[in-house]
Amino acid sequence: MKDKLTHVSESGDARMVDVTAKSETDRIARATGIIRMQAPTLAAIVSAQIKKGDVLSVAKIAGVMAAKRTADLIPLCHPLTLTDVQVTLTPDESLPGVRAEATVRTTGRTGVEMEALTAVSVSLLTVYDMAKALDRGMTISDISLAEKSGGASGKYSRVDGTGSAPYRAG
Repeated sequence: MKDKLTHVSESGDARMVDVTAKSETDRIARATGIIRMQAPTLAAIVSAQIKKGDVLSVAKIAGVMAAKRTADLIPLCHPLTLTDVQVTLTPDESLPGVRAEATVRTTGRTGVEMEALTAVSVSLLTVYDMAKALDRGMTISDISLAEKSGGASGKYSRVDGTGSAPYRAG
């Protein structure tokens, strides 16, 4: 790799990337993930039989809150003013489990990929926390960026493979 890593200073120390010179653009990122569980656990979640409450509603709110706090969790992330955060949790009997999707938007100098990934992660962790009394063997997996747009690197889509090269300095 001939390009320099952007989060490493000349002396080799970790640093936040300076985005001052970047122009503000509309930025969108969508992330996805899943949590697999036993079929009876999924049935209990769907039928609101979990003692802690409405699992999917609480997990959705947790994902939105997490997206807004990403810079507090990931040391080198820029704090961003988010203009929209949408979290969807869909029960899927074929897993069995729940599919999570988060779409995050802003107008700014840096992207919202980490916010979307954080929203999905915390949503799924909340499902685990609320249902763990029934099923400690639940497995969270496949958390990944599905697509993003905006900024100098342009568009990326995991589904169709379009977008920029895997690494781009700047």
